[in-house]
Amino acid sequence: MRWRWLAVALTLAAIPAGAQQPVEVDAKIVLAVDVSRSMDLGESAVQREGYLAALRHPDLARAIAAGARGRVAIAYFEWAGQVQDGGLVPWRVIDGPVTAAALADEIAGLPVRRARGTSISRAIAFATVLLEDDQIAGARRVIDVSGDGANNIGPIVTGSRDAAVAKGITVNGLPILALGGGAPPNLDLYYQDCVVGGDGAFVMVARERADLARTIRRKLVLEISGLPPPPAIVPAQLAATDCLMGERSFGRWNR
Repeated sequence: MRWRWLAVALTLAAIPAGAQQPVEVDAKIVLAVDVSRSMDLGESAVQREGYLAALRHPDLARAIAAGARGRVAIAYFEWAGQVQDGGLVPWRVIDGPVTAAALADEIAGLPVRRARGTSISRAIAFATVLLEDDQIAGARRVIDVSGDGANNIGPIVTGSRDAAVAKGITVNGLPILALGGGAPPNLDLYYQDCVVGGDGAFVMVARERADLARTIRRKLVLEISGLPPPPAIVPAQLAATDCLMGERSFGRWNR
């Protein structure tokens, strides 16, 4: 219930005063960013800088302008074991480089912090609530989850993923293997099998620190445009991914 009230507040903050009809956008995108203790403060700052660079890049403005309505709505929040207080930027309607840069400035002003636990499931559930309003109408609704660990606290991740997909939401994943935080083996396959889902869902992996900003930008441009990602070779698996691997190894990974 607390999440629903917060979702209403965030939505109303994005609506121009006096607006009678829902604001129509090409896509509603929630950026859900991992700030668990597996990353130190410097690594968390590098991750955030990747999002700031993506929002300020001309490719983003071009992708928005190419849409039927020429605008999207973006909300940003940071999460670990829970959604982080003070780590939220409300829905913002982005219609060009000026509003995109303004959103980047808001994100840059958030305190850089970490917290214990990695609950992808709670992040997806919170993002789902944000997307369920009727004040902003989007042709596509997307949750963009980035992180460097498996779900290890809270509800089972596949349950939250499936609940979002059942509402017509697409969950995309950005597993980060580039920051040296000791990401679990095969985190990319874990995201592929256990985290993402819905129409056109995809995983884009950040494998090199120097390439993190570019990977974030490419992923966000694809989500704005609705275009499919380029085909990738997925390694063959001898067995299905263990979607409870984070819960089973919580002490060892110390998320």
